[in-house]
Parts: sequence; C-alpha cells; structure tokens
Amino acid sequence: MKQVYIHESAIVDDGAELGSGCKVWHWAHICSGAIIGENCSFGQNVFVGNDVKIGRGVKVQNNVSVYDSVELQDNVFCGPSVVFTNVYNPRSAIARRDEYRKTLIKTGATLGANCTIICGVQVGQYAFVGAGSVVRTDIPDFALYVGVPARHVGWMDMSGQRIQLPLVGNSSYCCDRTGVTYSLKDGRVTAHKN
Repeated sequence: MKQVYIHESAIVDDGAELGSGCKVWHWAHICSGAIIGENCSFGQNVFVGNDVKIGRGVKVQNNVSVYDSVELQDNVFCGPSVVFTNVYNPRSAIARRDEYRKTLIKTGATLGANCTIICGVQVGQYAFVGAGSVVRTDIPDFALYVGVPARHVGWMDMSGQRIQLPLVGNSSYCCDRTGVTYSLKDGRVTAHKN
C-alpha cells in the first residue's frame, strides 16, 4: 500500500498518480493528469498541472507552478518561486494551448530560487541554474548558468560543488571526495566513476 502524505489544506485531484513516499504540503494543488514518481516533496502553494511528468526524488519548494508540458526527471530540485512557462508569446485574448512548448529538466538538475525557465528549453543532467537567472536556451549537462539572461560561467559536479574545468577545450578533473572524474570534450562534460 502506498504511503503518501497530503496536508488537509492541499488538493490532489482524482486521477493524479503519486508514488509512495510523496509529501504534498499546505495549499498545494496537484491536477488529475499529473504523473509523479516516488519520494517527491511539494512545498506550500505549489501547483502541478495536468500534462506534467515528475520523476522520483524531486523536491519542489514553496510557490512554484509546474505548468502543462513541463517534465522534471529524477532528483530535480526546484528552489522557492521558480517560474516555468509553456507559451512563448502569450496574449490574454488568444488561446494558444496548441502552441505549448515542451520543457525538460534532466536528472539531478538544480534550479535556484526565483529563476525563470522560458518554455521549450532543456536543462541538462546535474546542471545548476543560479538564483534569479532567466534561462532562454538549452543548458548542457553539469553546466553552471547565472544571470539575466543566464550565461555559462562554469561547471558543477553531481554533489553541487564547482568543478575546476575551463569553459571550453579538452580537460579532466578528478574529485578527491567522490573519486569521480569529469571530462570536458567539445563543450560537453561527462562523469566517470574511477
């Protein structure tokens, strides 16, 4: 039997799929079409739309709305007041539901507090978006992006620590804490357990 905690002020619509170990806190609303994996946490005043898929171990902090056409893979962290969009050029008087752009946040990525993710982008595995940043383009795996608009300023490891690699070129770095080697080649970082 599934163990799910739903605060008495939260609304989970019939049909929503929540995995075992999920927690839905004060005044959150999970819509009927949402598919959510195990051990996720949804903070106060979180909204999750119908056409939303969320993996295992995801943490969505207070005041985040995860709108239709957004997917959060396993172990994604959404800081307080992260903003997702799903229409690129909204107008109140024009219905654009058929123009929703898919947004994908890949495994282990962190979205800092108050950052904005413009629809249609992919944020790579273990990437890190700094607080208050505005993401308008795809972000590679392990990349650190900050600013408005967000720009590439470094690389992050799986534990959220900065990696000592140049922004471009070919190089490698071994983390003495974890024993993982991170290799940079052609603008992409990959991780290898030693």
